[in-house]
Parts: sequence; C-alpha cells; structure tokens
Amino acid sequence: MNKNPLVGLKELGQSVWLDNLSRKLIKSGELKRLMDEEGLTGITSNPTIFQKAITGSTDYDTSLQRMLDQGIRDERELFLGLMTEDVSLAADRLWPVYQSTKGLDGFVSIEVSPNLAYDTEATLAEARRLFSGIAKKNILVKVPATQQGLPAIEQLTSEGVNVNITLLFSVKRYEEVAEAYLRGLERRMDQGQSIHGITAVASFFVSRVDTLTDKLLEARLSSAGSKAEKDKISALLGEAAVANAKIAYKKYKEIFAGKRFSTLKEKGGCLQRLLWGSTGTKNPKYSDIKYVEELIAPDSINTMPETTMMAFKDHGQVKITIDDTLEEAERLFPELKSIGIDIGEVTEQLEREGVQLFSDSFFS
Repeated sequence: MNKNPLVGLKELGQSVWLDNLSRKLIKSGELKRLMDEEGLTGITSNPTIFQKAITGSTDYDTSLQRMLDQGIRDERELFLGLMTEDVSLAADRLWPVYQSTKGLDGFVSIEVSPNLAYDTEATLAEARRLFSGIAKKNILVKVPATQQGLPAIEQLTSEGVNVNITLLFSVKRYEEVAEAYLRGLERRMDQGQSIHGITAVASFFVSRVDTLTDKLLEARLSSAGSKAEKDKISALLGEAAVANAKIAYKKYKEIFAGKRFSTLKEKGGCLQRLLWGSTGTKNPKYSDIKYVEELIAPDSINTMPETTMMAFKDHGQVKITIDDTLEEAERLFPELKSIGIDIGEVTEQLEREGVQLFSDSFFS
C-alpha cells in the first residue's frame, strides 16, 4: 500500500494543518478522522471561514440562543463567543497532538478582531482577553502583521502569549515580525521569566501574491507591442508567489540559525516557524497543489483547505522543494520591477485588502 503523501510531508518536517474550522467538523468526527488518517496536526481559521460556518448551518443555533438568553446583543460579542466555543472544542481534540509533539503542533488559532489591525493597544487588550479566556496552552492568537501589529507581537510574546502572525505578505515585513518575536523572548528572559513553551508562527500568505501580480502582468501583456515583449511577460505569470515564499524561507533560515536565536533556544525558546497560508490554488490554469508541492520545507507548516489536502493526498510528490530554483526566485523581482511591477507595492496592497476582507466578514 502506497504511503499517504500528507503523512510523507510530516516525515520531512513539514506539519499539515487544516485551514478550516466549524462546529460540524468537530462534532461529526471528521476532525478526528483527519488527525488519525491524514496526519493533520493543527487548525487555522479566519473571520471569513467562521462567517461561512455560522451562517451556512443551524449548528450554532443552540449556542446563539444561550448567549441571547444571557443578554448578549452586541454582534461582535456574539460572533466572538461562537468562535471561541469552536476554538476551545478543537483545542481539546488536538491536545493529544500537542502533548505527543512536546508543544510543536496541536494548535488552534483564534483571530483578534480585524478592525483593530491598526490599533496596537486595542489589539493587545483583545489578544490578552482571548488567550486568558480560553486558557489553553495549545491556542495561538492571530495578530495581523501590520505596522501597528509589530509592537503588539513583541509585547504579547514577552507576556507569554502564543501568537500566530497573520496577513503576512512581504519578506521585509517577515523580517520585522521575526525581530519582534526575538525581542519579546529576550525581554521576557531579561525579566527573569521562563520562555519555555512560548510558541509563535508567522503565516506567510502565498496564492494571493500570484492573483494580484498576474492581474498586473496581464494588463501589460494586453498592451505589449512585440512578440519578444509578450513572451517575456508571459514567462513571469504564476511565478511571484512561490518566489516570494522561497526568499522568505531563506531569511527564516538565516535568522533562526544565528547566534541570537541559539542563545534563546538554549533557554527553551521555540522556533517561530513559517506557516504557508492561502495555499489553495485560485487560478485553474495552475496545478491544484502548486502551493503545497513547490513549498515543501523542513521546520515549516502548510495550512490547507480540505480540497487541497485531498488533492495532494491523491497526486502529490513528496520531496524537499523549498531550495529548488532559488536563484531564479531572487532574479524574479528585479525582472518584474523592469516592467513596472514593484513587489513592495503589491504586498502593501494585499495587506490592506486582507485586513478589509476579514473586517467585512467579522461584522457582516
């Protein structure tokens, strides 16, 4: 019998997490099946996913009625209450994974309200409330990687809060996120507190980079004057997202192989692993497992929609690919710049749009 490729990823050091959470997933036994049969070791979600889960079923009616009976009327508080219940239930199911992996995996994420993404103090207050309210070690509080999110990441880490840094698109911002995590651990250690067991992941979004970059490339393709120019532009389609992630992983290795983290590791500090997010393929012209197969890397996580998981199980090839074509990846962004596409502007736009999308889902 052939080995499940999803299990093969785990053997290469890449954790498989599911980018979906609902009451039905937990109660139906499907979550347990994914853990037992598909090697699933964690869960992420976001306000858009929760909104679909809540509005698309009657699974939440009893909980919603209970909160209404308690006098809760604020839509934001109702949404957070339902979300917190799901996260707490899922954390219980994943607790054995957390224990067996000694705190490496077995995590469930819950998001700070996206409308607080540009308010450091409000982000801090809600992250503390969520983390202490659920009160489980295998919880990650999602904080957007905005400029205002950086000091919150550092402060929360120094307080011992596990953080999933989300909506991360640029390599430059990733370096800042890693720096915030390291400073947080160092501050905590300087205060004489233990850093053992404090965990963070940096959720680097992938497919959306291709979606926007390809849109810009197609606009230039339509106005290209020569075949040579069209060929040059066409060759760049579908390349930006994976290249961006590969360069981020190179930075990740440099940062966490250095003396600074080595000192923290000796005191019990955990890696801030890179997590590939937004890995479902949006363009049907591309492989349905493009953002899994091309980003297989040790000490990383890929959080996938279930359709992508099952596609990789069906026809995925298991081998380390993160360093493949790295030189080409590093040449790509100067090439894009030469035709007027700046990856920095692309990732800034994606961050703004990502915050807005999640904010709209949180309250709509």
